[in-house]
Amino acid sequence: MKAENFSLQAYFSRIDFQGSISPDFLTLKAMMRCQLLRVPFENIDVQAGKVVSLVPEEIYSKIVERNRGGYCYEVNGVFAMALDALGISYHFVAARPMTYPVRRPKTHMAIVATIADEQWLCDLGFGSYGIREPINLKWLDRDIRQDFDTFTLSLSPEGEYLLQSSGNGVWRNLYEFNLCRQEWVDFEPANYLNSTHPDSIFVQSLIVVLQTPGGKLVLNGDCFKSVTQELAEEVTLSREEVSAILEEKFFLRHQP
Repeated sequence: MKAENFSLQAYFSRIDFQGSISPDFLTLKAMMRCQLLRVPFENIDVQAGKVVSLVPEEIYSKIVERNRGGYCYEVNGVFAMALDALGISYHFVAARPMTYPVRRPKTHMAIVATIADEQWLCDLGFGSYGIREPINLKWLDRDIRQDFDTFTLSLSPEGEYLLQSSGNGVWRNLYEFNLCRQEWVDFEPANYLNSTHPDSIFVQSLIVVLQTPGGKLVLNGDCFKSVTQELAEEVTLSREEVSAILEEKFFLRHQP
């Protein structure tokens, strides 16, 4: 994944990455966490009636130069640009979201990075349910603790991985995927569906999520939540308050 205007130094500045720079797991882990803490998951463009652009240069400009966020193709896309610049091998995978009441197509995009023959699931674009660090694809059928969240990964005989998370003692299916390599262009139909279809959650409501060191901030429509391990606070906002929260908490300007 390349963009003609991509600058690794500018990307690191955008995500406030200050660690060592090597094509290794420690860099991968630190870079993923830094981006999650600085670049929000958001669908403001879709709410403005736009089809999200998958042109790499436009994704880079939006996130790095204009201090915006994006949804899965965008935030994982710019992360892939950084992996490419670092020389870390990776490929895209198509995932089936399983947080809906009915079976859905594989419209989600994630990344599998390979370092020293170990494969790591990286995903910065699954909103409030997402992982916060890479998960080794060999870590099967075990609790994977990441800060205040617990995940598990299983593998079916057919080669489908299932990612789940635990909340209030109940395991929740997040998505399933296999290791079939996807090209960037393969996500164009899914992106168009997510940007335009009336059943798309991104069309139905404003969604903004930003991970924090101790929790996460979530804006869904006019409902704002601040979540930590100890406490979840929720408040309903006016239209003016939504714009203020976007700027004050997510560092975004609302563009209706």
